[in-house]
This record gives sequence, structure tokens and C-alpha cells, in this order.
Amino acid sequence: MGNAEYDDAEYPSSMRGENRKKHQVEIPPPQPFLKSLKNTVKETLFPDDPLRQFKNQPPLKKLKLGVQYFFPIFEWAPRYTFDFFKSDLISGITIASLAIPQGISYAKLANLPPILGLYSSFVPALVYAVMGSSRDLAVGTVAVASLLIASMLGEEVNPTDNPTLYLHLALTATFFAGLFEAALGIFRLGFIVDFLSHSTIVGFMGGAATVVILQQLKGILGLDHFTQSTDIISVLRSVFTQTHEWRWQSAVLGFCFLFYLLAARFFSQKRPKFFWVSAMAPLLSVILATILVYFTHAENHGVQVIGELKKGLNPLSITDLSFGAPYLSIAIKTGIVTGVVSLAEGIAVGRSFAMYKNYNIDGNKEMIAFGMMNIVGSCTSCYLTTGPFSRSAVNFNAGCKTAVSNIVMALAVMVTLLVLTPLFHYTPLVVLSSIIVSAMLGLIDYNAAIHLWHVDKFDFLVCMSAYFGVVFASVEIGLVIAVALSLLRVLLYVARPRTLVLGNIPDSNIYRNVEQYPNTDTVGGVLILDLGAPIYFTNASYLRERISRWIDDEEDKLKSSGETLQYVILDMGAVGNIDTSGISMLEEVKRNLDRRDLKLVLANPGAEVMKKLNKSKFLETLGQEWIFLTVGEAVESCNYMLHSCKPKSGMDASFSNNV
Repeated sequence: MGNAEYDDAEYPSSMRGENRKKHQVEIPPPQPFLKSLKNTVKETLFPDDPLRQFKNQPPLKKLKLGVQYFFPIFEWAPRYTFDFFKSDLISGITIASLAIPQGISYAKLANLPPILGLYSSFVPALVYAVMGSSRDLAVGTVAVASLLIASMLGEEVNPTDNPTLYLHLALTATFFAGLFEAALGIFRLGFIVDFLSHSTIVGFMGGAATVVILQQLKGILGLDHFTQSTDIISVLRSVFTQTHEWRWQSAVLGFCFLFYLLAARFFSQKRPKFFWVSAMAPLLSVILATILVYFTHAENHGVQVIGELKKGLNPLSITDLSFGAPYLSIAIKTGIVTGVVSLAEGIAVGRSFAMYKNYNIDGNKEMIAFGMMNIVGSCTSCYLTTGPFSRSAVNFNAGCKTAVSNIVMALAVMVTLLVLTPLFHYTPLVVLSSIIVSAMLGLIDYNAAIHLWHVDKFDFLVCMSAYFGVVFASVEIGLVIAVALSLLRVLLYVARPRTLVLGNIPDSNIYRNVEQYPNTDTVGGVLILDLGAPIYFTNASYLRERISRWIDDEEDKLKSSGETLQYVILDMGAVGNIDTSGISMLEEVKRNLDRRDLKLVLANPGAEVMKKLNKSKFLETLGQEWIFLTVGEAVESCNYMLHSCKPKSGMDASFSNNV
């Protein structure tokens, strides 16, 4: 093994800068602690710099911009035109035709009075129209949140035995969901929702949709008694132990309307211009089923109907919020879980449609809007609302221009509440089950799961874990499993970063991964390692051991060819930061290399890394001359030292022979 302790080895004039200049890696100037803290907080919580528009503005202008920030309607309303209104009017009426039957259906899914589904399509839509920043999002209740409410609250309170307490807890959970959502937006903590990865959402939504479909067997088969559990085993046991209670009339009606709904959706997908066929299908199904039951008196032959719906607008429910000790914890838990899930769905839907129309929405502003519409909604007899994909897709396809389409929808629902609710008396529950099944089949995105399998097997594992956790255990367990696996992957990325051996691309000064580019040339006597992540306490020990193993492997490989390893270059370009454990690791690596007569060289360290290495005195220990701006410069200097430098007397004989 060669000796690399050159200390005061003589450099020729060319290396001292007369003909060849080494670009020195600069140490950033010191910053006051408060300024550094301010910059860190700004980058963490304000990456989009929302206050930029307020700079150098007079006070009245700042006030106007502030109002427009929290109430975007004041920004676009002055530019609103009659042409926009015609488009929004058509869109609003179209989504109202979908919102009315879906609202009633999802309220039943949440084990709540059906009228709450209509209430929840009225007030929250008005709030979002004022505070929301998406032009295409159509707000309302969603099946997954409804299922979560039924599952989580149903474990504590039976909605059949104690419907009043159950209703109060659902409203309280909605209040806490809104409070949580608004807090995330106000304190700029929206990145928390990002822990629900795409694979997690695909698996969770698919599993929840499967569970919801199985739950609808109760309505389709006309069963009076059904399990409160959501896992597939309990549901199927409940279905097949009551075969004597199956009602064929209900089943025939349900499957006929399900076939019609699926056929309408298939037709609209094949002919996008006829999107309204699919959008109108649920309301048309309700109308036809209601007329059929009314004239055939099917309610007397085993077909269950909604019954009386209370006429009138949303009653105030602020006094119904239950903050009592026995059930407060379950209300908070349900609110947080449903709030996170609904946020993830609503923001993802809003961003996807904004991308199509080439405009941006502020995720934190959306969180505030969702939070406020749920807080206000909980005080006006509404349960959890967000931006469902199906309703927003109809709104988008109908040609909406602004959030006025939500106002039109709300006015249509208002007319229904004031005038039309008695007409739903004979609406059969089975048609509501068919509407839910039709909507849920669209949430099982098997194409996305297949794509995950082809692209990333671990993401596919997360997706399937979420799916099977929801289907075979419970909605909450499936969500916990999926989030836990996603967090585990993040921890593995941090704790086990990739380290790569770099080689030289022929006829260039570029160094790349030797596995990705097999034709790269190795540099004799030099090992170049790329550290692919910041160095923290979580990965410092692993990196120390991995670097040592790379060195052992390289020395074993060189022994067979009669060469010796002299230098180890660490490419620090991807090391955005380093903590004290990371610095200790570098110090230990240097000591180990010194004992093995090898020299440690750093290339391309960033500003934050240089600042901390300087404060820790590691730069003095290593020597500034062994820190280079690029890998190319580091290799060039190491090659020069290997072949041209005059060694000190007493240096290792083998190295003298090499020189």
C-alpha cells in the first residue's frame, strides 16, 4: 500500500498557479443566527413567498391584496363577464343534478339522516366560492370520508340505538376536521399532507371503494340488519347468513339501475361531448325509481324507501356540537383522520384540473378554504365536505369558468330544500346504493396499480398494503399501514443513502456512476465515491461502514493488478447539509485513512457543509488544499501528485517506485 502523507511535498510552479490555477472552494461569510433562522423558516414554511406581492406597496394596496388573498372572489369578480356566467350556469345546474342524489346517498353511507347530504351541498359550496382558489373544484360530500365517519364513530356509538348522539358527534368531528385543515393552511404546514404518497392514496381509495361497494349489498338485497364492521369477512358473513331475508324485488331494481348508470358512464367516456348523459344519469335514476315505486307501491313488497325529508334550509347546529369528555377524543380523532384524507383528495383534484387549464392554486389557501367551509358547515347541520373527483370532473367537462358554478349548484340545492324534498319520500334506498356502487367502481384504479408495479415495486407494495389493510382489517388500519410503509421508505432513503463509485467518461472531464455507464475509465490509484444524501446522525454510521467497504473492495481489486490505492475522493455535491454526527464520521474516516496511508479528498462541498466543516476545525485538520471545486480538479491534482510530485525523504518505497 502506498503512502499518501505528502505534507510539505514540493509543488512545481504550474500547480502553484503560474500555468494551472486551482479554483478554491469558498467558505460562505458568517450570518447572524436570527437571520439564518429566518431564512430556514422562510424556506420551510414559505417556499412560494406569498408575501412577495406586498413588497413596496402602499397601505391601502396591501389591505386590498390581503383581502384578495384570503377571499379570491374579490380578485376575479371585477373581471367576471356574462359569457362566463352562461358557462357557469350550465355547469352549476349539471353538477347540482349529480350533487342531489349523491348527497343523499353518501349521507346514508355515513349513517346520517339523508337530508344532511343536501344541507352539505348548500352552505359549504357558498363558502368555497368566496374563499377557494380553484376554478373547477365542485365541493360536496365524498364516499370515503362518509365511510370513515361511519366506521370510526360507529365503534363508539350505535347510530341506530342513539341517532341523536351519533349526529352530534359527526358534526363535532366535522368541526375539528375544519379546525385542523384551517390550522394547517394558516401555519403553512401543508407539507404534512404530502406524507400520503400517490401509491398510498391509490391503494387506500381502491380499498375504501371496495368496502363501500360491499356495504351497498345491504341496500341492494333489502336487508334490515347488517354488520357495523367494514372488513370483507364480516360483510360477507352478514350477507350470506341472511340469505332467507334477501328481497329479489330490491335486487332486480338495484342491478337494473346499476347497469343503466354504468352504461351511461361508458357512453360518456367514449363520446366526451355527451358528458351530460353520465352526469344526469343519477338524478334520472332517482326520478324514474321514485315514480316506479310510487305507482307500483313497491314499498309494500320489500323495497325500502327514504321516507319523509324535512323541508327547509339548514338549521343552525352550533349548539349540537358535543365537547363533552366521554366522546371528545373520538370526535377529534375522526376529525383529524377524515380531514387529512379529504384534504389530500381535494387538493390533488384541484391541482390536476388547474394543470389542464394552465393556472396555479395555492395549497395552503385551499386548506384554509376547506377548513372554513367545514367549520361553518358544522354550525349549519353539514358534515364533512371536500372536492370530490367525480363532481369536479363533471364541472370541468361542462365548461365551468369560475367558482360561480358552485354558487349555482348551491342555489339549485336551496330550491330543492325549500320546495322539492317531499318528492323524495318514495325514493328507494336501492337506487341510492346503485348510485354509490357506480361511483365507487371509478375509484378502483387498477391501471395505476399496474403502472406502480412496472415502475416501482416498493410503491406497489405500499399500494397493495393499503388496499388489503382496508379490505381485510378496517379503513383506519389500512391507512395506518400505508402511511407507516411510506414513512419507512422515507427513513430508509435517509438512513441508507446510495453511495456510488464514479468513473471518467472517455474523452471528457465528466465523472459518472460506473454501473450506469459501463464504458467509464477508472483512475489508477484513486477511488471516487459519490455520497447521495445529506449526512445526519441517522446515516453517519452506515456511510462510515459503507465507505470502508468500498475501500476494501477497491484495494482487493487493485492487488490483483499490482497497483495500490492512494486517494479516496468523496463527491459532496449531493450533500446539502451535515450535522455534528456527520462531521464526526468524516473525522473518523480521515483517521482510518491516515492509518492505512491513504489521503482523503473532498470535492464540491456546498455552502452549508463548508460553513460547518470550518466551524468544527475539520478544514484545518484535512487541509484546504485537499478540497476541490469539482471531481475533475480533484482527480487532476491527485494524478499530478501520483506522477509528478517530488516526495519527502523517507516515504514508502513502493510509492517512490511509482513516482
